[in-house]
Formats: sequence, C-alpha cells, structure tokens
Amino acid sequence: EEHPAFKISWVIVILAAPVFGGPFYLIFGNKRDTKKIGRQLSEYNKYFLYNSKNVFPPPEISTIEALNEKNRNYKRQSEYLANLTHSSLYDGTSIKYYESGELAIEDILASIESASRFILIEIFIIDFGYLWDKLLTLLQKKVEENVSVYLLYDDLGTIQNFPIHYERTLNKMGIKATVFNKLKAHLNPRLNYRDHRKLIIIDGYTGYTGGINIADEYINRKIRFGHWKDTAVKLEGKAVFSMTEMFFQQWCFASKTPIDISQFTVRKSSESDGWVQPFGDSPLDNDNIAENAYIQIINHASNYVWITTPYLILDTQMITALSIAAQSGVDVRIITPGIPDKWYVHSVSRSHYAQLLRAGVRIYEYTPGFIHSKMFVCDDSVAIVGTTNMDYRSFYLHFECGVAMYYNSAINDVRNDIDRTYDLSKEILLSEEMKTPLLTRILRNILKLFSPMM
Repeated sequence: EEHPAFKISWVIVILAAPVFGGPFYLIFGNKRDTKKIGRQLSEYNKYFLYNSKNVFPPPEISTIEALNEKNRNYKRQSEYLANLTHSSLYDGTSIKYYESGELAIEDILASIESASRFILIEIFIIDFGYLWDKLLTLLQKKVEENVSVYLLYDDLGTIQNFPIHYERTLNKMGIKATVFNKLKAHLNPRLNYRDHRKLIIIDGYTGYTGGINIADEYINRKIRFGHWKDTAVKLEGKAVFSMTEMFFQQWCFASKTPIDISQFTVRKSSESDGWVQPFGDSPLDNDNIAENAYIQIINHASNYVWITTPYLILDTQMITALSIAAQSGVDVRIITPGIPDKWYVHSVSRSHYAQLLRAGVRIYEYTPGFIHSKMFVCDDSVAIVGTTNMDYRSFYLHFECGVAMYYNSAINDVRNDIDRTYDLSKEILLSEEMKTPLLTRILRNILKLFSPMM
C-alpha cells in the first residue's frame, strides 16, 4: 500500500482542482501500472542477494554487537536499514568527507586515473562542458588500458543535454553505457521513477556518493544560482561492496543483462573508522527507507540535529518529528538555499517555515547561493550523507542512496562544515516570517497543494 501521507496529499490536490487533479494523479501519482517493473526489480534484487552471499560473506555478528554496546538506538536503525535494503553494517572501512564539489571531483578524477580493474558510474545528470570533457577523456584512456567502464545515467536527467541515443556513441568508444527508464512518447506513472542516485566506484575498493552530478555548476565553473554548495563522501574498504551491489541492481534492471558480480568484489579492507552502512531506497517497495532513517535520527536525538537540504517539502510525519524534537529541547536546525533553482519549489519550502519556527526549529537560508547537499548530523555520533532531498519526489518517487555513519571521524567533519555554513547563511525569524504579505502566503499555500508533483 502507498504511504498514507502521499495518498492524503493527492486527495487534497484532486478536491482542490478536480478538473486537473484527476489527470495529474493518473500521470504523476498512480502506481498501479508499475507492478511489472516492480516484479522485474524484485527479481534482480533476489538474484544479487543470493549471489552476494556466495561471493562476499555478511559482516560478523560482532560488528553489529559492537555498535549495540555503543548505542542501542543506532543498532536498531542499522538493523532497520539492513532488514529492508539488505545493506549491511561494516567496519573495515575508512571514510572521507568533502565539503565542496570542487574538492570531491578533484579526488574522484584522481581515483579514476588510478583504476586498474573497473569503474562504475551511476548518475542522474550529465551535461556537456569542462567536467564532462575531462571525465570522458579520462574514461577513454582507461578503456585503452583494458579497464572495464560502466556508465548508467537517467534519461530525464540528461534528456535536455545529450543527443538521442548518445549511449550508442559511448558504447562505440568502449564505454559500457546504458540509460535508466527511457522516456516514452505516451505518459504513464513509470516516467516518475527516476534514478536520482550518484555512485562512483573504482576497483571495488573506493566508492563515492553525495549530491554531485556531472555538470559544471556542481564545481562552480558555471554559475547559475550563485555559489553552488555541494558535498560528498568517499568510502574505502569492505563497505564499498554494498555500493557495487546497488549499482548492478540498477544496471541489470536498465540493461536487462545479467552480471557475474563475483568479478567486482572488494579485495582488501581498510582500517576501521567507526561503522558505515551504504543503503539504497526504491520507490517500488512502498517503504520510505530514507525518510524513516531521517526520522529515526530525529527521534533518538539528545542534543542536536542539523540538516541541509535544497528542498523542504514535508509530509505530516516529518513535520511532527521535527517539531517534537525541537519542543523537547533538541537543537534542530535546517539550512535551505538563499538563491533557489526553482522559485515555485522554494515557495513551497517557505510555506513550512512558520509552523516549524513556532515549534522551535531554527531555519537558515544559504546567502551565497544554492545549497544542494543532503545531510543529517546528530549528537556528534551519527550522520547521513547521500542523494535524498527532503521532498516528495525523493521520498516517494526516486531511486536514492546514502551512507549512514556511526561514530567515525567524518561525522565531526560534517558537523564542522555545517557550523561554518551558518556564518554564510541568514537565519529566518518567526517575527519576520509573520510579516510576509498575505498574497504571497496565499500563493505559497496554493502551490503547496501541488507539492506531491514537485
């Protein structure tokens, strides 16, 4: 069954605008026509779950128990992610945090340069420009060195940038390229299910994820909405295998070709730095993995929860969790963009401000431009960095991924970066928000009705 909040939102849309609401629901909200792709993806998941157990054993019970001794709530959260996504909790993995797209891309390109076995790239957006030219040249070089290169990109994310059937051009270069969920001439709910994940995996040992796509604005070589603030993490060691599994689940689904995953295992571990747990989220299982992981962090917080998100389009469950935490004395803060990429989406984000501010949540807008990073950090002990925005599309309609971190050094790096970002942001005060003109508030609430489509 679909999530009640998602259903209620669509009921409101249909009642408010019956002429348009019904057709919009059939196109954007109805999931009935997706049973076939759900079955297909389920088969691939079962295939990988069976094969991965044979080629890479699950983590020892001692790993889970060690986290349990440190914090029983985090052990519960880890088991929730493991039970629903089959992504295990790992030690034997180091993690590095990047506070900007520029720093992350510099390191990613260096890792690709050193690849000797394979390179896996799963991305939502690719655009022609400096970054793509540099990456493509490097990938062609690695192909000449007999390194296997796989590139999976979303059709909607690239449709305005790439020529039709561009994957054929890439395949002629020796790059194994395929497109996720190609758009068809007719409209149906399937078009909503986009691959919003960002994964770059080198030799099975090094893996990256975060908000960064392959386009020049993500490294501020192209300025569109002021300074673009993005972040990423790099894993090295055993946990990268979960990222590899996620990649090939999507690859096999999109290409309809089986893969022998034993070729892509991790061949060495790294020194342990706390615990990490890469995980994926699918819109086809009706489990809101990423949102529920966020809510678990909020509910277990003792001192603070700090959040960055480009969009703040919330359902009742998330608003309630944030409000209760703030009303209980937890320091809850959220940073959103100062210069939005979509004015109407930001208007819906702002429609939530007053309710959250009244509950004691502190809200900031990133003055230099657009903050695209998607991060949660709590009590210096747990954090999530990944691809999931705090909006309906990410929670209900997109394939997403992230890395949950428990008691490792990168958590303080996330916290310190957000702390510095407050100095570059304007705090939104309830007194100022209440001065918003009536017509503006009416427009925001009208747009809010259509938030399930944003």
